[in-house]
Amino acid sequence: MSIALQKTITLLLLILLGMLIRGRFKHASAISGIKEVILTIALPSTIFIALMKVEMDAAMIIVPLMTLMFNLLLFFTVPLFFPFLGLEKNSPTGRTLMMLIPSLAPGLSCFPFVAEFLGQKSLAMAALADVGNKFFVLIFLYVVALNMFLANGALEKINFSSRLKKLLANLVKEPVNVLIIVAITLLALGLNYTTLPAVITDLMDKTSAMMTPLVLIFIGLAVQLKESRKKLVVSVLFLRAGITMIISCLVITLLHITQPNMALLAVVLPLSSASFWPLAHISAFNDREDQRGLSQERRTFDLELAVLILSFSLPFSTVLILGILSAGTFFVHPLVLLVGGLALILLGAIPYIRNYSHRFSRSVR
Repeated sequence: MSIALQKTITLLLLILLGMLIRGRFKHASAISGIKEVILTIALPSTIFIALMKVEMDAAMIIVPLMTLMFNLLLFFTVPLFFPFLGLEKNSPTGRTLMMLIPSLAPGLSCFPFVAEFLGQKSLAMAALADVGNKFFVLIFLYVVALNMFLANGALEKINFSSRLKKLLANLVKEPVNVLIIVAITLLALGLNYTTLPAVITDLMDKTSAMMTPLVLIFIGLAVQLKESRKKLVVSVLFLRAGITMIISCLVITLLHITQPNMALLAVVLPLSSASFWPLAHISAFNDREDQRGLSQERRTFDLELAVLILSFSLPFSTVLILGILSAGTFFVHPLVLLVGGLALILLGAIPYIRNYSHRFSRSVR
């Protein structure tokens, strides 16, 4: 058995373990507790170690900028598919999709697999890339949500500057970002992982070791594949993955990325699951509309759809990323990515192609 296959089976078994013990977690707060341990302890430690072991270069500033450009490109591309899906851009469903689909949550759906398959250097690059994504989901999407809320007929005043300050504070206080700043500062001072006190490195090594098992068990615990509106959500996720893979193909081709690990990173990072932060923005404005007693049809966003997308997105991205990384260097070739992206788009479009074909056959009759 190859090492890649053995590693893949082990990771899948950890997800299965989480699914098997789900019945022992009676309350959602217990599962959320595991998520907090991952995001506040295990993941920050892992990223800190990865950054401290990498030789930093001023050129790396382009990495988060490229991720931000990807977020923006996906944000403006997604609405182009709405007419085909029978959706209106200025509807609760359309606005919700525009918030969720361009966002990324690599911490749970991508970083563990990057660490396992591609190594510490790739993980450090992924952590830097996520900085651009964090600005997009925390700042840009909040401004977008606010504009949508106001355009939908909100009569109340929003203290934008106060809310923006809170978002920036959250960005700085988030444990992952704190340790990224600390690591970059230490590297700038000429320090690296081997020069740190042994007690610090030992602590980081032990807390980092928890990440992959905890993340995979959490995925098994958290997966809730609801049936409601399944066709729309699955189709949108396939379309998102297909568009993303084609964008990765263009990036690899235009930047002449030949190093396999960097090429694979450019493929799997954008395939991360949708972020929780857009849901947080949506929930905040939904609470305001609750107070005004607005009907669901008049709401700015569809909160139920947002939760459903997150529920499907995590397992969907996990399986996709794990499959790509398990295939070795197969997906580093632009032609493979182009064909794969078109195939994913076709899979997402199949239910709607059937609908159009049925309507056409009825009209002919």
